[in-house]
This record gives sequence, structure tokens and C-alpha cells, in this order.
Amino acid sequence: MGPGQFGVFIPILGLLIGGFVVFAKSEIGRALAHRIRGGEQTASGVDAELQALHGEIEALRSDLMETQERLDFTERMLASGRKES
Repeated sequence: MGPGQFGVFIPILGLLIGGFVVFAKSEIGRALAHRIRGGEQTASGVDAELQALHGEIEALRSDLMETQERLDFTERMLASGRKES
């Protein structure tokens, strides 16, 4: 490889360095760097969000149970109406 052929790698190297800089400045790059440094996750924020999600799941379960009870009642009413006619 001659000395003139190394000039081809200069734009490629520039693109690689530029891409790395853009990635490093992004949110994903900062999060990855924080994780590599061994940074602590905000456990309190995650726990609070998890508790909120558990509360929403319980509310959805109770709503679903109520809806199922209403459906059962409606089915019984319709079935009893057909028998009387």
C-alpha cells in the first residue's frame, strides 16, 4: 500500500469519528456511558412507577370483574325472558 492510498481512509475515519461523537451526545450514548461507569439506577423512581402500575392493574381487574358480573346478569335476564315467552 502506497502513501497515496491512505488518503482514501481519511473520509471514512472522519465519518466514523463524527458518528461516534453524535452517538455519544445522544440520550442513548449518555445512558450507556452512565451504565458503563456503574451509575446507580434511580430505584425510588422505578419503585414509584412500579407501584403506580400495580395500582392501575388492580383497578383494571376490579373493573373487569364488575363488567363480567354485569354481563352474567344480562345473560341471565335475557335467558329468563325467553323462557317466559
